[in-house]
Amino acid sequence: ACGASLQAAMRSSSVDGVQVYTLCGPKQVPRWVLEGKEGVASKKAQRKRRKDGDGQDEASRSIELVQDLGFPASCNRIKKSADGAFLLATGTHAPQVRAYELNQLSMKFSRHLDAEVVDFQVLSEDYAKLAILCHDRSVCFHAKFGAYYKTRVPRHGRDLAYAERTCDLLVASSSPELYRLNLEQGRFLAPLASISPAVNACGISPMHGMLACAGEDGILECFDLRERMSVGSLDVGTTANAGGMGLTSVRFDQTGLQMATGTADGKVLVYDLRSSRPMIIKDHKYGNPIVDLKFHDSGGSSSSKRYVISSDKFAVRIWDKDTGKPFTTIESQVADLNDVCVWDGKGLILMATEAPQVQSYFIPALGPAPSWCSFLEGLTEELEEDTTPTVYEDFKFVTKEELDRLGLNHLVGTSMLRAYMHGFFMDVRLYHKAKSVADPFAYDSYRQERIKQKMEEERKTRIRVRRKLPKVNAEVAAKLLADAEQDNSKADKPDLLGDERFAKMFEDRDFAIDENAEDYKLLHPNAANKKDRKQLINEHFDVIEGEGPGVENVDHDTDTDDERQPGSGAAREPKMFEAKDERAAAAFRERKSLASIRALPLGQLAEALGANKTGQQHRTGFKGGSKELSFVPRTSAAKPKGKRRGIKLPGEVLPAGGGAAGTKRKAKQ
Repeated sequence: ACGASLQAAMRSSSVDGVQVYTLCGPKQVPRWVLEGKEGVASKKAQRKRRKDGDGQDEASRSIELVQDLGFPASCNRIKKSADGAFLLATGTHAPQVRAYELNQLSMKFSRHLDAEVVDFQVLSEDYAKLAILCHDRSVCFHAKFGAYYKTRVPRHGRDLAYAERTCDLLVASSSPELYRLNLEQGRFLAPLASISPAVNACGISPMHGMLACAGEDGILECFDLRERMSVGSLDVGTTANAGGMGLTSVRFDQTGLQMATGTADGKVLVYDLRSSRPMIIKDHKYGNPIVDLKFHDSGGSSSSKRYVISSDKFAVRIWDKDTGKPFTTIESQVADLNDVCVWDGKGLILMATEAPQVQSYFIPALGPAPSWCSFLEGLTEELEEDTTPTVYEDFKFVTKEELDRLGLNHLVGTSMLRAYMHGFFMDVRLYHKAKSVADPFAYDSYRQERIKQKMEEERKTRIRVRRKLPKVNAEVAAKLLADAEQDNSKADKPDLLGDERFAKMFEDRDFAIDENAEDYKLLHPNAANKKDRKQLINEHFDVIEGEGPGVENVDHDTDTDDERQPGSGAAREPKMFEAKDERAAAAFRERKSLASIRALPLGQLAEALGANKTGQQHRTGFKGGSKELSFVPRTSAAKPKGKRRGIKLPGEVLPAGGGAAGTKRKAKQ
């Protein structure tokens, strides 16, 4: 019962062909439902929106992955610890930070602060050490027991970064300087001077420790923390055709060779550190600043796909890092988006918004569920049977043809239908009523189809009795049995093996089919070729692409239409073969096998190969070594009878193979 309730609470939608499961989020409602006639949200729509966000009806439609995962007013930042066992988030009101233990699916503690949080960093593997940047220019340090220390920076901070190699806590502020607080020495170091009037965001590479700063004037600047000067800068605003437009986010990938930065007008540029030109420029089309960037590896292996997860206040877009091809999009329906948290190689996404509840989504195509919520895998597998794509829960999209079948053409132009693209949106309750009237027996036909499918599944699981093949025409009987198993859905198909009219065909040897007979070859010209084809290809050719010696995918022209199995709609993949040598290619063209000849000793092999070409030099190469043997075959008829080898008779010339040298040469052969 608990599993059924969880499945009912999960809502799925297909965006760009990718299944997205909404675990804890708002119900998708069209904007024109929430807005009035003049395009301004009415008070009634606003009250309904708040009720759906906070009411009991919406709570029953969601899965609470972690208990109390939310804040009274809104959530600002959300991050996971390095060991993946804890989740930390900050929000309002009042300003506070909360830690959640994921293995227990519950909140561990909640601590209140004096000012709202701008950003925070997890300094340890777990929740033990935190650094929190607040709006009142203060930097608070927290330990396991609570608040530990508090200091202030000269200007208002905008972003926070931590360099593990040097133990430097860097604060990007509204000034050209990046403040450095060394946690090992416990004091401020000389700040880093930037060429931008202010720094909006900063990021550190996890591979080589380089610091990148996103300037307010569109300048992307990189620093080596071992020196107090810039190692390079780039005018990203001009490259993105937005001169003077500021940068709002920056992120390095895991390899440290690529970097992504977001602009204030909604563009994302991916750079390679070895080039000054962007690899990809992606536009969100909303014109709003990019609030967060992340690189995601779908599988964690070298062959897995790598994506960029970019987000603005309206939506989270996931697209391919190399090609820029869109993967899927998740839109925030209730409030503006502030931050995104993802797990490496996993498909779970958490979104911190201006709403009280943290939204959670699961995308199986992006990766499996984390270990602490592995139960999502079983739930989504059962829900994948329903492949009906839904955009909105309370509205059904219908085309003009469907309206004709339902008899609702008279509603076109009224408030009951909302024109959208090539069809209309209508209330799902009206759709079900009209469908039940137009097709009253739809449920009966659906029920009969489901019963038929269940019967077919049970029939496949039954224990099959293997029938013994007859001694006469066993191959024909085996083929008939295979055809009968494939066509088991046709109950009225006659059984030729059990028919008394054909009994003698499988009992009397006078009816045995001789496939080597000339009459059989004339009636079935492709049978012999098809039977010997596999042996000849395996003997004379080597597979250069694919796995194994499978030859069922070649010589398709020899298969007739009546020989192919009906309903086998699977497409055959071609495989490439390479002849072993010239002699093998010639033998394959003549449909001959050299297996018996290759099994002969070397001397007999030379005589067999040179029987038709006396005196012609042959050269045989063997695989697996670097030696090669050359010889001149000669028949016994060429030898003079009654003559001893190496003895010169009167008037004769000593043959080339005679003498001691000839004897040694033959011994080598």
